[in-house]
Amino acid sequence: MSERIHRIHAGCNCYLIRGAEGCVLIDTGVSTRRRRLLRELERAGCRADDLRLVVLTHGDADHVGNAAALQDAFGAPIASHELEARMLETGDARANRQVKADRLPWVLRLLMPIGRLLGEAKPVKPNVLLSDGDDLHAYGVDARVVHLPGHSRGSIGVLTGDGDLFCGDLLNGWRRPSLHFFIDDLPTARASIEKIRTLPINTIHPGHGPSFAIEQLPRA
Repeated sequence: MSERIHRIHAGCNCYLIRGAEGCVLIDTGVSTRRRRLLRELERAGCRADDLRLVVLTHGDADHVGNAAALQDAFGAPIASHELEARMLETGDARANRQVKADRLPWVLRLLMPIGRLLGEAKPVKPNVLLSDGDDLHAYGVDARVVHLPGHSRGSIGVLTGDGDLFCGDLLNGWRRPSLHFFIDDLPTARASIEKIRTLPINTIHPGHGPSFAIEQLPRA
């Protein structure tokens, strides 16, 4: 992993990208790991004035649990896809999904109430609404937004000029790269994988599990 990229384990993989003119944080982890997140940001040399933008790949609690706190403490603008804003503003993970997800293992259905004990996500209003192809140079990093729906309608990734793709929960890196076990819309998720194949990517950094080379991208 590039020295400019710092991975922080905070209930999900959060990624700090250091640019020439500041830092961009991708996802914020669960609220119960807030101290760890702040400690790791400090270790990486990212102070309040350096954090130019917080990008949320989607609205689930394990990715947005510290977004409101960072918005308050750092004054950092929060960014998400325009289709994900309602989920973030209401704190309702169902607000931007089908009534019944195409892929949701029964074991996960049973464990979801327990998972809420790990921390709730305080609703947050995005300051910046992103769309596919939006350039992030204005926030100090050489990167652009890639819309990757499937896990949710407004799920996004961030693709750097060096070929690093941060894909949120479209894909997992556990054991071997695969589609996330929770997929709201399976045909759309498969289309997102095919979209990834067309992009100038070297390494994929998922929301959970280790990073992997583009050659390990699973079949749609």
